[in-house]
Order: sequence, then C-alpha cells, then structure tokens
Amino acid sequence: MSSATHHPPRPPRRAAYILPSLFTAGNLFLGFLAITKAFQGAMLAATGVLGRNPHWEAAALMIGAASVLDGLDGKIARMTNTASDFGRELDSLADVIAFGVAPAILAWVWGFHFLDSSTDPHLREQIQRVGFFFVFLFVMCGASRLARFNITTNPLPKNPGRPDRKYFVGLPIPAGAAVIAAIVYACDSAPLQYWPYTVAWTALLAFVAFLMVSTWRYRSFKDFNYVNPKSPVSVIGFGTLIYLVWNYSQPVLLGIATFYAGSGVMIRLGGIIKRRVRRRPDPQPKVQHS
Repeated sequence: MSSATHHPPRPPRRAAYILPSLFTAGNLFLGFLAITKAFQGAMLAATGVLGRNPHWEAAALMIGAASVLDGLDGKIARMTNTASDFGRELDSLADVIAFGVAPAILAWVWGFHFLDSSTDPHLREQIQRVGFFFVFLFVMCGASRLARFNITTNPLPKNPGRPDRKYFVGLPIPAGAAVIAAIVYACDSAPLQYWPYTVAWTALLAFVAFLMVSTWRYRSFKDFNYVNPKSPVSVIGFGTLIYLVWNYSQPVLLGIATFYAGSGVMIRLGGIIKRRVRRRPDPQPKVQHS
C-alpha cells in the first residue's frame, strides 16, 4: 500500500503581496482626494454659495468608498495569506489620513466654519473654539484606536459576546468616519449655519470619538464568508443592498452608518440591564399563618 505524499503548501508569489497594498493605496488616495475636495468646497461656500455643495458631497462619498477599500485589503490579505507587518503599518497610516484627517476637515468646514453671521460674535467664537477642540479630539481618538488595535493580539471587549463570532474592541475608525460622511451626504452637503445644529454636531463628534476609544463590542464580520455564501439569502441580501444604495443612497448610507455605530451602544446598554436584572434579589414568599 503506497502512502500518499503530503507536499507543504506553496508560499504565495511575491506579486500577490502587492494586492492588499493596492487597495491600501486606493484608500490613501481617496482620503487625500477627500481633503482636497473639502477645501474646494470651503472655497466655493466662501463665495456665498451656501446651498448644496458638490465638492463636499464628493468628499463624503470618497470617505465612504475608502472605508469599503479598507475592508477589502485586510480580507484579501487573509485570503491570499499575504498579511505582513509592513502591510499592517501602511494600512494604519492610510487610515489616519482617510478616516481621521479627511473626515475631521470635512466636519470642520461643513459644521463650524460657516455659522450664520447674524449669530452673536462672542457665541460664534466660543462655539468654533469648542468645535475645533472636538474635531481634533476625533482625530486623536481615531489614531489612538488604531495604535491600540496594532499592539493588541487578542483584544477582549468589556462585554464579550459569542465565542464563535469575532468582534472589534471599540468603534473602528472607518465606521466613525462613515458616520460623519453619511450625515454630510444626507444633508445635501449644505453647511450648518444655525448654531443649535452646530452644538448638536459638536456633541455627536464627541460621542463618536468616545466610541472609538471605548472597550465596547462591535461585530467585525471577519468570520463571515463573502466568497462562498451559505445560502441564497446572502446573495439576495447583497443584491437588495446594492439596489437600495443605488436608488436611495442618502437615507440608506446614513442608516447603515448610524445602525452600526449604535449597535455597540445598544449591546452595551442591553448587557447593563441584564446584569441589573440578575442581581435583583427574588422577593421572599409570604408566609401564611393559619
């Protein structure tokens, strides 16, 4: 009886290592282009055009497209077994530009720079100062989130979930950037001028920054098989999603971004409620005396 010979798996060709880097380069390019579009939109609004701004709309869409490329480069690296330390570091640097600096600049020029001139000058100055701080805080928290992700081997969220699923610890920076881009895009990229809206925008930036550095659980979907779906329902779901994004892009993209960002909050609140219910002592039964 002849024994079967087992050959060791062939290492991937050198050309395969460039595939994830190409997607990372595309991510970086879209982030750089979004920054230039944000500045072009600011120059257009400075001329008095305070309605729909095509440059800011393009910047928001580019940030969203960059988040898609960011998800693909890691997936391709794992599929082709070409993950490397260089690729991870390059991906993190690209993420700081595309999902940190680019959305921060867009958030500033869209949400703070064009406040109504009739607003009290002192109030206007204070809102812009506070807003500038929280815009910077968004970038800082996003960079910290990336640094924590790079140095942690087996991250465990504060509220661990099912062992058969994979999770992120804290909101990923592409998802945080997608929230900003989706809101700008859903508002027809017309700048905020009424100061209460700007205050609400400041609070949202602070909350998203907190979610990125939190230890709350977010589904990573790394365990989901995109190549070989388990059932036709996956194909139907993807097809429906593409149709909805194509025809109703503004509400659909806003819904996806806010739903994912809010999923960690709902899971965290649900865990707190469950623990409090379990800790509540059972009422003692009343003893009836005859």
